Amino acid sequence: ASMSTATTSANSILGLIYRAEAWADIAQDDGSSPATTLDIALHTAAPASSAQTSNEATFTSYARVAVSRSGTGWSAPSGGELSNFALIQFAECTGGSNTITHVSVGSGGTIIHYGALTASRAVSSGIQPQFAASALVSRIT
Repeated sequence: ASMSTATTSANSILGLIYRAEAWADIAQDDGSSPATTLDIALHTAAPASSAQTSNEATFTSYARVAVSRSGTGWSAPSGGELSNFALIQFAECTGGSNTITHVSVGSGGTIIHYGALTASRAVSSGIQPQFAASALVSRIT
């Protein structure tokens, strides 16, 4: 039998991963040295592995953006999904170019969630990639 995740469980999993919230009677955030941020990475194609370095952007000045694992970083989970609470802004490209097609959320370089952008984005000198508040949605289905 194939089973799906109940919405309340999906909300609890997302809360644990993205907001460091305990899942009552099931799981809690690392008590000794938990990650305090999650890294957002840009990709030029679908990641070919679970590593954020897979097909990662290479334009000059590119760096992953750290987002707090808290209510200031991510909205409260609802309906099995959540989104970024505030603007996520990458450094302005100062050289080179990439066409960005995918984005990932990870920890320690390991991808937690990834997905294709609604539309590819050409990045070249002077372009500053960003995601508006609520534009980056992670879900468990």
